[in-house]
Amino acid sequence: MTLAFSKRPLRAMLCLSALGLAAACVPQTAPVDPLPPSADACGAGPLQYLVGQKGPVIAPLELPAGTRVIPPGTAVTMDYNPSRLNIDLNEADRITRVYCG
Repeated sequence: MTLAFSKRPLRAMLCLSALGLAAACVPQTAPVDPLPPSADACGAGPLQYLVGQKGPVIAPLELPAGTRVIPPGTAVTMDYNPSRLNIDLNEADRITRVYCG
């Protein structure tokens, strides 16, 4: 009994493997943002003094349009906007975080 063995499938598999290895060697680069946003594009830096204070302290402040004051359990969108100011409150109505996003 003789086994008929064709070299074609083996050759095709070797070629596909070589292509896969060659593709793995190409360096992958992350997309570069042409103008990275400022770490403090929303003005959160000067407002860090608010952390630890009661929530009502922000009422008389002139905050930028679109500022989100976020009480615990509040649903907010997860889109990132570097120029949007966010102020997180805890259960005791104290400001826990002031940040951009």
